Amino acid sequence: MFLVVRSVFWLTVAYMVIKPGVDIADAQRLSSEAMAAGQQVISEQIQAIECDSFQCVGGKAVIAAALQSSPPVGTPMHESPTIVSAPIPRPRPDWAG
Repeated sequence: MFLVVRSVFWLTVAYMVIKPGVDIADAQRLSSEAMAAGQQVISEQIQAIECDSFQCVGGKAVIAAALQSSPPVGTPMHESPTIVSAPIPRPRPDWAG
């Protein structure tokens, strides 16, 4: 009986938090905005560093190159082949029964 009461309680809480008709924000858009803001803050901090050696300038250049925009995570590097060479598992021969 306690299990049923506890389940009803948590389902009611979940219903109150996620009501039908509530507009949920686009997670991909929010994450891309957060990444852009974070990259901007990091690049500003890196540009503020005073460099007097070749290693420091090279390190700043490497970090600046790493902060360049990269393709989204969801895009594959190459397309998957659409042609299937053989059915898997192979069909059983007629003579095998």
